[in-house]
Amino acid sequence: MRILVTGLGTFWGSKLAQRLETDPSVELVVGVDTREPVVPLEHTEFVRADASFSILERMVRATQVDTILHTHLVVDSTQESGRALHEVNVIGTMNLLAAAGATGSTVRKVIVKSATLGYGSNYTDPYYFRETMSRTRPAKTQVERSLLEVGGVIGDFAEDNPHVSVTMLQFANVLGEHIEAPIARMLRLPVVPEILGFDPRLQFVHEDDVIGALAHATLRDVSGVFNVAGEGTMPWSEVCTIVGKRRVAMPPVLTALAAEPLRLARLVDISPEVLSLLRYGRGVDTSAYRQAGYRCQYTTAGAVDAFARGLRLQTTVGQPAYHYERDVEDFFRHSRAIVRDGV
Repeated sequence: MRILVTGLGTFWGSKLAQRLETDPSVELVVGVDTREPVVPLEHTEFVRADASFSILERMVRATQVDTILHTHLVVDSTQESGRALHEVNVIGTMNLLAAAGATGSTVRKVIVKSATLGYGSNYTDPYYFRETMSRTRPAKTQVERSLLEVGGVIGDFAEDNPHVSVTMLQFANVLGEHIEAPIARMLRLPVVPEILGFDPRLQFVHEDDVIGALAHATLRDVSGVFNVAGEGTMPWSEVCTIVGKRRVAMPPVLTALAAEPLRLARLVDISPEVLSLLRYGRGVDTSAYRQAGYRCQYTTAGAVDAFARGLRLQTTVGQPAYHYERDVEDFFRHSRAIVRDGV
């Protein structure tokens, strides 16, 4: 396999490339991003560039890749402005698909990392969303609208290019020791917010299962749209109890205004999507991807428990997280100043 990874400078792009470059069936991994990878990579080639059509089309043609992994969708509206969200999510995906479908393209597989956020969170929602279901209320935020638009663009591409295997994986809220996801940031606070009168059902996926699910779709023939989450759901109150956090209630009206002091104090910026989740929750059916051959290692409860254990260890040890720096790693790998074993 010859694989192009977009968003190589993200946590997901870097970790996935690290996983794939060790697989004997993978001949080449090349990644594109404006930022350097965040973990050490042995064989992956990195190209510092944006995801414009011109660079992607040239890279596909020059490298003759057969698989594209799109890991760079923004799913946290606090990280980008509305305009930037549209540029990254919608325009970036359209550029990628245009390059994949260009005349003479060698691409035969496209995998896109998305989120169950597209379903929304509303009081009229079903107990579990299946992949064939739509959200019950119109999207109100830019990030949700962009994800829905991306889903439409991908569906159109799959219909127009039947020779290309297209997979979109929609991940639930992610927990893990290394990822800075919205819910994980809240659970690291000394006191965790909740909405008075609401105790929503939530579903989680462990960061290792995100990598595992994406690798499964890459290395096997799996086409379609799939929900990916740990089995089961948990009420927010139980999640906080397991993690060992006290809760502070925000009023059910003017909730966004009540959350503003947390943002001003630079503790956490709670997006409108997360506030809806803390009110109504969300559950998704994951049976389709299990039937496609992938079963998450962690249930929802297992992901929460693993996160809690990691948080306690980090608090006890008190060591800062390691951040990959290319120059430092190159020194340790290649410098003649380093004393090697047996030398």
